[in-house]
Amino acid sequence: MTRHRILALWAVPRSTSTAFEWMMRQRGDLRCFHEPFGEAWYQGEAPLWPRVTEDSARTPGLTLESVRRQLAQANEDGPVFIKDFPHYIDHMIDDALLDLFNHCFLIRDPAKTITSLYARWPDFHEKEVGSAEQRALFDRLCERDGKAPPVLDSDDLLERPAQMVAAWCAACGIEFIPEALNWKAGARDAVSWWDGGSFHENLRHSTGLRPQARSKYIDIDEAPGRVRAVHASVVEHYEHLHAHRLRGS
Repeated sequence: MTRHRILALWAVPRSTSTAFEWMMRQRGDLRCFHEPFGEAWYQGEAPLWPRVTEDSARTPGLTLESVRRQLAQANEDGPVFIKDFPHYIDHMIDDALLDLFNHCFLIRDPAKTITSLYARWPDFHEKEVGSAEQRALFDRLCERDGKAPPVLDSDDLLERPAQMVAAWCAACGIEFIPEALNWKAGARDAVSWWDGGSFHENLRHSTGLRPQARSKYIDIDEAPGRVRAVHASVVEHYEHLHAHRLRGS
């Protein structure tokens, strides 16, 4: 990893990204931040999420710019990893911001992410799906840097965790630490700023990234009409990144 750049995993909601982050926390060689831009986007002093109400949580002094400063300062003290979603910062992306990070991406079939998001938030806004913004950031980096940043697919990760994490580490320029794929079940307070961590029930009971059968196919035609419409509008973005995914060795 480039010493002076923060390793950033740009994901989408419901993509097993927090389990991946938890694995990164087990390494012990990076200071990890859980969706720091997302915390400001959802519950900063001026939240930007489309479903915000007057009663929504707000944290005085927490802004997207304060997060940028916090991350830059943390990186002065040692290597940093963040897991976050590009749709939180798409309006503020410029070369100065991009230069803070060593970029990589985690994708997942939107038939799975959107139906999972709908199960939690039936009134989710399309902006919260994140696929279009993820693809826009990916394309911008490809054009700027002349090469595609590393892309990891969730299904590949879950089917062959050790192999895919090793491939991802090599692509990102960091050491592969097999022991980091194991942990104890328990509280996950470090990733629980939203709603006490209600989205992370499976993670609380998990004990590591274990090989598992590729998750079942979801027939999107059986989903509610609004979910089908959102899926139709974003599936091309997933397929675009999927073509660049790491294959493992």
